Amino acid sequence: MSGKEILVDTNIILYLLDGSDTLEQILQGKNLYLSFITELELLGFKNISSKEESQIVEVLNDCSILSINKLIKEKYVEIRRKYHLKLPDALIAATAIVYNMPLITADKQFKTVKELNLISYQHGINLT
Repeated sequence: MSGKEILVDTNIILYLLDGSDTLEQILQGKNLYLSFITELELLGFKNISSKEESQIVEVLNDCSILSINKLIKEKYVEIRRKYHLKLPDALIAATAIVYNMPLITADKQFKTVKELNLISYQHGINLT
């Protein structure tokens, strides 16, 4: 890993799709990774138009998708039991920890997970 890798939470992708220039600047030059669950969340939204789906697919094509594996499953169980996160959030946290990548998110609940290297994002400000 080059140190430019970053795991991107679902909400960050949604902000990017809304045209956040601040996020584009923060993520410029980074290798973007997603948990498989983020891909499923994005593609599984109800009532999205074909245009919105195309925009999502375009963003997904610019990211590497990390599949679940035995280490992520084990870490997921540990994180879910310890921090009581929702299933998708626990999978995303476990993926970031297993791959030793910083996680960029606007979800404050991740701050409770001590094992995470967290990049907090809110209202266009990088709050690391």
